[in-house]
Parts: sequence; structure tokens; C-alpha cells
Amino acid sequence: MFSLLAMAGFVAMVSGFELSVFWWVFTWGGIVMLFVSLLFWFSSLDLANCYSSFFVADNFSFTLVSLTILVCCFSVLASVRDVGKAGNSGKAFILSVLVLTVVLFCCFSVSSLFNFYILFEFSLIPTLFLIMGWGYQPERLQAGKYMMLYTVGASLPLLILVVFVLTEMGSIFYGWVSGDHFWGSWLVVLCASLAFLVKLPIYGFHLWLPKAHVEAPVAGSMILAGILLKLGGYGLIRFFNILSLSSCLTVSVVFCLSLMGGTIASMVCFAQVDVKALVAYSSVGHMSLVLGGIYSNTEWGWIGALLMMLAHGLCSSGMFFLASETYKSYHTRSLYLVKGGLAVIPGMAMCWFLMCAINMAAPPSLNLWSELMLGISILSYSMGFAIFTGLMTFLAAVYSWYIYSATQHGQSPLWTRGGVMMEEYINYVLCFGLFLPLNVAWVSLLSLV
Repeated sequence: MFSLLAMAGFVAMVSGFELSVFWWVFTWGGIVMLFVSLLFWFSSLDLANCYSSFFVADNFSFTLVSLTILVCCFSVLASVRDVGKAGNSGKAFILSVLVLTVVLFCCFSVSSLFNFYILFEFSLIPTLFLIMGWGYQPERLQAGKYMMLYTVGASLPLLILVVFVLTEMGSIFYGWVSGDHFWGSWLVVLCASLAFLVKLPIYGFHLWLPKAHVEAPVAGSMILAGILLKLGGYGLIRFFNILSLSSCLTVSVVFCLSLMGGTIASMVCFAQVDVKALVAYSSVGHMSLVLGGIYSNTEWGWIGALLMMLAHGLCSSGMFFLASETYKSYHTRSLYLVKGGLAVIPGMAMCWFLMCAINMAAPPSLNLWSELMLGISILSYSMGFAIFTGLMTFLAAVYSWYIYSATQHGQSPLWTRGGVMMEEYINYVLCFGLFLPLNVAWVSLLSLV
């Protein structure tokens, strides 16, 4: 509550300060909030079942709240050189990111299913505003339309389910809803899952994601990949926990389709010629593993899904930031033209290597531990999924190596020669700020096992 009041006061000061002050106060204020949330996360309080009339506090909630604050601060810092020069539009940009941060903060914290649904849908509005206001291409209108139609249309059954739970049980709070009345109902499974399957997304419901990523500014891509996709996994965990839907046949069917789709999406990565589209399709494969861990209904599966969401949120945000910085140098994102990064931008080449290595689950990164836990939980559900899990893990390593070798080796285009200087301190601050949690956070998070 203190954080929300601080943000409200921060918004009230928008008109009273210059943009540079507004920018840095947002960044440092977010960092302070991050440390406060981590302090509560590592405290000795029992957060396993901490419910109140409005907020819920447990390991899933606090982890994703900390991820939200960190990614939003870094997304603002990544845009300071571009939007920061735009005067009033820069203030509108910061205000949009701030509203989105508050909405996501509340979405991961509320204890009411209805409030969660309202915030779940409201997060689309500032995201759409970011894409439409600061997108790169004229096709951003089509990208925004795809995103709204897919997500809002798939969320309507979820609204019906929330209203049904309220009328049947008289309560819509996480700790007070029992799933005894819902077992074996395939219709309830579809209503509870469809909105989150589109938000994850799984293959088949993913067409809005590459369009939104390609057209979004760097801050939009970082928040979209780092946080908004995690709303799907968080919602599945909450609803499957309270409604006891894990034993339904429909769950097994969606389980199989998601793993098959994740393998197909990993193969589709090799057909992409746009750097941002390739990173976006790689998210589909990682989120399929998250879905498999949740549907396995095991403790390792759920903790592995949480670790994968945290690792993917940091790693994909870093890769989208690097793709944006590469675009500023080459003026294109085509893999046929982006060549010779080792000679043109040696410092950025090191950052690309570190992020690609983490994306392929190189030790001791958080991705490695999450993939191991998810693989064990998926195989405990059925050994028949071994081939899909193995293929996704192998293909993730191959396309991570492919994107690094394609962009950093070869002869650079003529228009990039002559000393391109991109090695600014903000680049290293962002990459180090995302790299450090990916290689340190697993030490404390594995204590949950």
C-alpha cells in the first residue's frame, strides 16, 4: 500500500518537474521499491498462505512483483536516450509505463478473482498505448488490433467463470474458494485456461505476439516479454490451485498440444529473418515448458515454472534490448544484413554472447535449473513427452547459437563502417543488471524446493 501511495504522489508531481528529473526519480524510486519487495520476500514471515481482504502475499506473488519492478525500471532506462528527447511525449511515455507498473503490481497482489480479472484486462490499455504511440512501423495499428482481439476475446469465458464462482459459492477470494464442485468439468477447464493460454501464449494462439513485439518500442517489448506473458502462468497457477482442475482429460489434451506447439515454434525460429521476431518465437517455446510444469501438478513443476518465468522475464528483456541497440546501428533488424557485430560493436557482442548463453540454459544460470526441474516434472507426468522436451531443449540451444553467430560474425555492411559507437554506460548497466540476477537468484530460489 505504501508503494502505491508513493506512485500516486509521484504522478502528481509530473507537471512540476523537468523530464530528466521525472525520469531518474522513476528509475531510482523503482529500485528502492525492488529492494523493499526483496526484503519482504527473504523475511522470516510465513508467506505460504498469507491472504487478506484485498492482497495476497506468497512466494509466487512476491517473485513476480519484484520482477515487475525490475523490468519496468530497466525498460524506462533503456528508452531514456530516445523518448527522453521528445518533451511532453516523454512525460506521456513515463506516465504510461508508470500506470502499467501499478496495474501489474496490483494484478500480482490482489486476492480477489474478480479484481484479478479487471486488472488482467486493464493491463492491455497502457500496453496498447505504448505500441500505438511509440511503435516503429505503420503496421502498429494492425499489431494493436491483433493483440486486443486475441486477448479480450479469449478472456470473456473467464469472466463468465468468475461470475459463476461468485454466485455458486458467495466468495471470490483465493483462500476461501474450494474446487470440490468443479472436478472433471471440461467446460470449466476451457473457461479457466483459454485467457491464460492466449496470454502465455501457446502455439496456435500466438499470432498476436510476434506482431506486437516487432512493432513495439524497446520498453514495450521488454515489458511485454518480461512481465505480461507471466500473467498467463500466474493465472493458471492461481486458478488450477483453487479449482482443482489438474485431473481433467482436457488438461492432458492441452498439455500435449502445448508441448507439440512449443517444439514447432522452436523450429519456426530458424525461418525468421527479423531479430525481434526470432526472440518472440523463442518465448513461445519457453512458455510451453512453463505450461507443462503447471499442468504436471507437482511441487517441482510449479517451482520450476516460477523459476522459468523469472529467468525468461530477465533474459528475453535483455535480448529485446540488445535487438533494439543493434537496430540503432544497422538501421535494420534483418538477419541477412546484421553482420560483423564483433568488429563493429565488440562490447555489445559480449552482451549478446552472455544473453544467448543464458537463453540456451548454460550453467550456472537460472534457466538451467528451471529447465531441469520442468523436465523432471513433465516426465513424471508422462514419459511420452520426453521427445518433445528434449527437442525443445536442443532447439533452444541451436537457435540461441544461430542468432549469435548470424549477428556477430561475417562482413559488416558498408554503412556501418567507420566506427559505430554504441558502447555507452547505460548498455552495460542494463545488461549487468539483468545478467546478475540470472546467475545469482537461483541460489536463494532453490531453497524453496
